[in-house]
Amino acid sequence: MSSQTGAGARWTRALISLLVILVAFGAAWFIPPRLGLDLSGGTQIVLETQDGTDGTKANSENTDKVVEVLRQRIDRLGVAEATMSRSGENRIIVELPGVQDPAEAAQIVGQTAQLSFHEVLGVGEQGGQGVQAPGGDFANPPADEARAPSDNQDGAPEDGGELPEGMGDLGDMEGLEDLLGGQGGMPQAPAGPSAENPEDVALTLPDEQGTVLQLGETFIQGDRVSTADAALDSANRAQWVVNVGFRGEGRDQWRELTGKAACYNDGDPRRRVAIVLDNQIISAPQVALEIGCEAGMSGGQTTISGQDFTSESANELAVLIEGGSLPLPVTEVQRQTVGPTLGAAAIEASAIAALLGIAFTALYITVVYRLVGFLASLALAFYTLIAYGALVALGATLTLPGLAGFVLAIGMAIDANVLIFERAREEYQRQQKTYEANKSAGLKDATDADSGTSETGALARRRRRAIAPNLEKSFVQGTQKAWSAVLDTNVTTFLAAGLLFFFASGTVQGFGVTLSIGTIASMISALIIARVFVEWAVRRAVVKKHPAITGLDRIGPVRTWLVEKNPQLMDFRRAGLIVAALIVVAAVAAPLVRQPNYGVEFTGGRVMEYEITGDTSLSVDEARSVISGLNFAGSDTAVVQEAGDGDISVRTADISDTEAATIADALSEETGGVELVSDELIGPSMGDELRNRAMIALGAALALQMIYLAWRFRWSFGLATMLSLAFNMLLVIGLFIWLGKSIDGVFLAAILSVIGFTVNDTVVVFDRVRDEWARDEKSSFKEIANRAVLNTLPRTVNTTVGAWIILGFLTFLGGSSLQDFSIAMLVGLTTGVVSTVFVAVPIAIWLQKWDNTPAPHVLKERKAKQKVAAKAARDADDGAVV
Repeated sequence: MSSQTGAGARWTRALISLLVILVAFGAAWFIPPRLGLDLSGGTQIVLETQDGTDGTKANSENTDKVVEVLRQRIDRLGVAEATMSRSGENRIIVELPGVQDPAEAAQIVGQTAQLSFHEVLGVGEQGGQGVQAPGGDFANPPADEARAPSDNQDGAPEDGGELPEGMGDLGDMEGLEDLLGGQGGMPQAPAGPSAENPEDVALTLPDEQGTVLQLGETFIQGDRVSTADAALDSANRAQWVVNVGFRGEGRDQWRELTGKAACYNDGDPRRRVAIVLDNQIISAPQVALEIGCEAGMSGGQTTISGQDFTSESANELAVLIEGGSLPLPVTEVQRQTVGPTLGAAAIEASAIAALLGIAFTALYITVVYRLVGFLASLALAFYTLIAYGALVALGATLTLPGLAGFVLAIGMAIDANVLIFERAREEYQRQQKTYEANKSAGLKDATDADSGTSETGALARRRRRAIAPNLEKSFVQGTQKAWSAVLDTNVTTFLAAGLLFFFASGTVQGFGVTLSIGTIASMISALIIARVFVEWAVRRAVVKKHPAITGLDRIGPVRTWLVEKNPQLMDFRRAGLIVAALIVVAAVAAPLVRQPNYGVEFTGGRVMEYEITGDTSLSVDEARSVISGLNFAGSDTAVVQEAGDGDISVRTADISDTEAATIADALSEETGGVELVSDELIGPSMGDELRNRAMIALGAALALQMIYLAWRFRWSFGLATMLSLAFNMLLVIGLFIWLGKSIDGVFLAAILSVIGFTVNDTVVVFDRVRDEWARDEKSSFKEIANRAVLNTLPRTVNTTVGAWIILGFLTFLGGSSLQDFSIAMLVGLTTGVVSTVFVAVPIAIWLQKWDNTPAPHVLKERKAKQKVAAKAARDADDGAVV
């Protein structure tokens, strides 16, 4: 970090600050934010492609083809601002803003749409292989003759519209009469002959009347369909139909298929053509009598009609058919639905928490550091603008945990400012002591010219004049000395944020993104903008005359007391380690005594939250009794809890949409009405994967922090830090298990954040240990470590109090979604301070017995000798005479 205070350097920093602020303001003003579905409302579905039955591999290339088919399908549905993207090798993330009905969302993208056309070889026995005959609402009326459509059918389908109930499994396509355009009635197909060659039978499926048909191999694939449009039937202009056209080989295949069927007599089941969608016969019409044997239907056109077709259902069927078969079958592994009211409430609550957190934190910093604290608070306001501008400019999705990361990064900006201010106070006191000593020795006060010269570092002049302490130089040198600690603390935070980005998913991943961006913005705020403000202020004449108003002219009272009393905290290091060991034992015993409350993200299952909108209130016990009486698997073991302001949260196994609807109906009947606030579904495979990735993330966090600190300091410091982090992590996890709190993805974000902030405390202490050790080669390592702890304790307290203020507002105003996150952070930050003093430092003292790395003062001497040798070599090369 530069220590220059020249006008050129100051102007450069001022111009950089102005440019960054203007760019951030422009981005914030002109670019709308991209809100995650947990803030805007809507549904997110995660699909996983599987290897096809024909051997097609579920690799990234074929998964991309599935994405394109889904994109065309959703574009036809008119869902605004829907996004689709591949995640990893075979995952697809689909986001549907504004779609709050999870069943509807699943119907939009969940249909595999494996469409195929088959030759009917004969009639099989009831109860044979294949799916059972649909009945009741799932039965379709008999098919009529297959014929070409009329020439002048037209009528535009209506765009958009809601999906009809049951569209997901074609259950409500009651009245699908004829895929090929037949009208009128046909008697039920009588039982006919079986297939002449049973080996030719590929499928045995019931038709729309329940008659089991023996089907041959796929004759026409769904991808041979060129167009599918919903239109009004030209005959009476009252019935919606779907016109289907074939392309390429499909045209000839259609003529060949209908030509073969036309060779059988009227009423023979083999004169029919079966159309199969997702392993279900949706129509099996008979080829019209006017079609000649082997002649077939030319033109490659046909029509689907249904007595109960509406514009919406006809358009949805056209979308499925025209979209064609997905290249690979897909499985839904995760679904999350958030209502718009919850998202709006989350934004409002988080915004209020952020504003109040910034305001009260700024007030606290101003009280502690006076003028420079106030100026740092102004820079903190610009941090908010820069961080938000960077988020929208990069197109990052802002999620609810992301808002928490955005607010928490304020703590990083505070930490950097506090480190600099504490170092500046030390520099001012050092200059003050030198000035007083020189005055006592009879030296005269330096003139302004002498003071200006002294700023270049001329030590000889300092001996001849008593130079008064200089606020600007104290601040700049404090910034320079705090730079290494600021750098290390931000790097360790980046490590935690990076692990969240790579190992977390969904909204928690957004937390990692916003925390990273916020950390960068906090460094700009603290190291550039705040420095411009402070350097400008300390150069004013009134400030020079009254240095006390800056807050840099004296050490704080707490630190002064600690230095004077010099409590030997390290004398209690053994007691601290014993208490830490007992806490670890209690934390490890927690999962053995009490079952951890793993969130649905780690176990798989479904969590639904309902808001009671009726007039009758319902307690948790009453809701649990109502749900346990329902007739679905696991209803008696469903976990019912209170969520938010009187909402009901229901957690079950992986139940279907129909079973989920029965829960809503039962609660609505008891209360007079409920509204689905959120719905999250995690498949078992996804739950196992997220749990494994969480364990990897935690292990990687500890390992990376240890490696980085071992590289930056000493291996003993890195190992001590890792053990301290492990202690803090076990403490928070054990406490949550004992309290029965949910351990989910948001909790993982909290734990990794705790690791990052705890490392910050440890880094600051060990950075000070290195600094003290480089100047003091006589004291024992225990004494040096104790002195370093005392000198950094005020910084730790001030930073922690600032974070407490922010997390306190998030706890009480951030809503139920962020409450557990904030509690975990509050506990972790508090115990992190204690673990640094009574776990990390004591372990580092103990490990010095085996750490043979050269001490900092030895390295300092080596560097000094190397500089002298290098200078001598240069002088010899220049021909200098000694």
